[in-house]
Amino acid sequence: MELFELKQQWKKTGSLPTTHNHNIMEMIRHNSNGPVAVLKQSYRRQAAIMLVLPIAMTLINLSNIGSALSSVLFWTYVAFCVAVAIYAGYNYRVVATLDETDSMVKQHLEKTIAVLETRMRQNVTGVKIALLIFIVLTEVLPYIQHFPTLDYWHGLSPFIRFGAYALLILSQHFSLRRMSYLKFGQHIERLKELVRQME
Repeated sequence: MELFELKQQWKKTGSLPTTHNHNIMEMIRHNSNGPVAVLKQSYRRQAAIMLVLPIAMTLINLSNIGSALSSVLFWTYVAFCVAVAIYAGYNYRVVATLDETDSMVKQHLEKTIAVLETRMRQNVTGVKIALLIFIVLTEVLPYIQHFPTLDYWHGLSPFIRFGAYALLILSQHFSLRRMSYLKFGQHIERLKELVRQME
């Protein structure tokens, strides 16, 4: 039966065309290039990277590990990475429910997509807030703790420092939204499009 005929049948009977919806669910769940598979891979990769970064930072500072471990900036960075990793893990579990559930209810899928969209926006906002926190720490810490790099940076003209901060915030605003769309947003949009086809 053609897709048009299936839709017409549903309009007349008020029942859901099971075959049509089943095909869409197959595309959503079991296609290796489908939105669910790609989103799971993206969130899994994000969590792994954010857990590896603190380890890499520790290894880089092995020669001066005492100063690194006593640095507020270092532990703030570790906390940020762990928080993002946990966030990515939660998002992974949300996406995984689309594989685990036996339900083909459209409302369930729409609710899950809405959660993913909300958390993607929250992720972007959280990274922006984290950047502001790091900027504040970079300005305040030299008055509390002394590290050669921070002391050198703090010795520069305020016009240079705050100009660099402004440029960083501006570039982050545009690049972060773009990266978020490429890594997650476009696949969520694809998922929405497939669910939209369910009648």
